[in-house]
Amino acid sequence: MKSMLYAGVGSRATPEPVLDLMRRCATRLELLGYTLRSGGANGADTAFEEGCCRKELYLPWPGFNGRQSEFQTVCNKALALAASLHPRWERLSSPARRLMARNCYQILGTDLASPVDFVLCWTPDGVEDEQGRTQLTGGTGQAIALASRHDIPVFNIATGDALVRLRGFLEMEM
Repeated sequence: MKSMLYAGVGSRATPEPVLDLMRRCATRLELLGYTLRSGGANGADTAFEEGCCRKELYLPWPGFNGRQSEFQTVCNKALALAASLHPRWERLSSPARRLMARNCYQILGTDLASPVDFVLCWTPDGVEDEQGRTQLTGGTGQAIALASRHDIPVFNIATGDALVRLRGFLEMEM
């Protein structure tokens, strides 16, 4: 059963033309009835947020990046889940760990059991699954890895055909 939720995430260094595309996608997805889940970071997260009104913002701590949200805390369960996904967890600072744990909520919701229907993102390497994750995937790799483990489709705009595949996915879901 579809949730009518999607995660709109990606690199803080997303190119401006892609940011514009993300804003338009968020507007269109909202018109289709979807609610955005994102994380308040600069770049991709902000672009998705600017494109819609219906959104759930998951922040790693209150006031992150000047934003407010009802979802602004990270629990031990989310930290443990994030640790299981991150290849170098022991090297991360406490704030970096909270940022990685915040990604779990973007994919699985506040109860960590209510997954999104799909992930729309941009990373420099175009990765769409956990196995393809590279250093270039950055923090977005956490969301992609978790989506992979839950069989949630990932559409990475950097692949060039992601929006065509997303359209097909949405048509099948309607």
